[in-house]
Amino acid sequence: MQFENKEIWLVAGSQHLYGEEALKEVQKNAKKIAEYYSELEDIFLKVKFKGVLTRSSEIKKLIFKANSSTDCVGLICWMHTFSPAKMWITGLKFLQKPMLHLHTQFRREIPWNDIDMDYMNINQSAHGGREFGFINSRMKIKRKVVAGYWQDKDVINEIDTWVRAALAWNDAQEVKIARFGDNMRRVAVTEGDKVEAEMQFGYSVEGYGLKELGKYIQAVPKEAISAQLDKYQEEYSFNRELIDNKKNMKRLEEAARIELGMREFLSAGDFAGFTTTFENLAGLKQLPGLAVQRLMKDGYGFGAEGDWKTAALVRAVKVMGTELAGGTSFMEQYTYHLKADNYKVLGAHMLEVCETIAADTPGLEIHPLDIGGKDDPVRAIFNVPAGSAINCSVMDMGDRFRMLANQVEVVEPEEDLPNLPVARVLWEPKPDFSTAVKAWIYGGGAHHTCFSQAVTLEHIEDFALLADIEFISITEEKNLQDIKNELKWNEAYYKIR
Repeated sequence: MQFENKEIWLVAGSQHLYGEEALKEVQKNAKKIAEYYSELEDIFLKVKFKGVLTRSSEIKKLIFKANSSTDCVGLICWMHTFSPAKMWITGLKFLQKPMLHLHTQFRREIPWNDIDMDYMNINQSAHGGREFGFINSRMKIKRKVVAGYWQDKDVINEIDTWVRAALAWNDAQEVKIARFGDNMRRVAVTEGDKVEAEMQFGYSVEGYGLKELGKYIQAVPKEAISAQLDKYQEEYSFNRELIDNKKNMKRLEEAARIELGMREFLSAGDFAGFTTTFENLAGLKQLPGLAVQRLMKDGYGFGAEGDWKTAALVRAVKVMGTELAGGTSFMEQYTYHLKADNYKVLGAHMLEVCETIAADTPGLEIHPLDIGGKDDPVRAIFNVPAGSAINCSVMDMGDRFRMLANQVEVVEPEEDLPNLPVARVLWEPKPDFSTAVKAWIYGGGAHHTCFSQAVTLEHIEDFALLADIEFISITEEKNLQDIKNELKWNEAYYKIR
């Protein structure tokens, strides 16, 4: 999760029709916008000005540089003046980086008493941006369009949202997911075409037997385990049953050993995400619980039962949510509260919920786990604070990948949950329980999701656009018939595209 060298490039489009003095003004204004954005804390990455483009050869050269740059995450293109679009064709044919079309003008207001044709010629984004928009639409270029004054808060927020999605997309091109064991037996939705996924998203999925991971776990030295136990004491609350019970402390030591071994394996292999499954624990004394929770906290993507699609999605959303308030976690839509006029969903999993979404300091507890046939595992237990959140999931539909995203409102549990030994979150799906659940099921949505209180629906939609996958949102504004129609229309679209 180190992004200090990543940057966004900003270019301005113009032409020589208006003279050299006009081009100097275009350059000065575009540079000022880039510098302003670069200094803003509200835009996550630095924005670098890369020049005024007036010729086809310049555009092609710039796009080739962007494509080959490991630092460039994406391009912001602004048509300060009219920029004849045919000169963009050769370069845009080779564009491989995300692009945002910023449709703005340098001066906020029309200077009513002073406006003349010189002003009109230079400040004509209204007409230059439409020319640029046409050629992008004609060439079917994926891009985000942001319109408004460049210093307005909503414009800046839209740019930052796209920047974060572009960064997650950039990250995905080098992400590797380690799959410990295989898919949960006979489960359909967690499976998929890994080759197609690498072609579509960029990330790769590599399978490993538990014996290979076990070597790293057994090699963890005793002093490292002791130091890890000290960390646990500092970061979590402990119940007396755990501290005073020698057998439980041995289990905690084993949890520390598993975490340190997994960290070493993932670091050595340069992995950014991983999966486990309770049906394949050969060589492990307990199902990894605390280890998974803590690795997710540090930015790793995770999917249970071999769910590599969700592991990659959790990683992408964690990248998008870097330094934003709120957290992101692997999640499962587990059980319902169906009290009349008070329907809710309880999200949880056997063990693996990321503590970045915890309302308070998690408590470490040890309880039996009936599934998997191993020793009682350690887990961090907590509730999640009330507030807005997103649940999203990616499914392989056979001929394409589909992403579903549902806006939800997290609420506090109506009572304590003293006998539920897992982290959990209670939410009300938007627009209402019946519509949201039906839409999710009609859309083929998975039971595993990526849950986030850090990002918004717009972040998720921007990422889906960059990945060029189907995107269906379930929101306050949509009714079920709208969503069912959208699913039908999409079937036709993806058959003829």
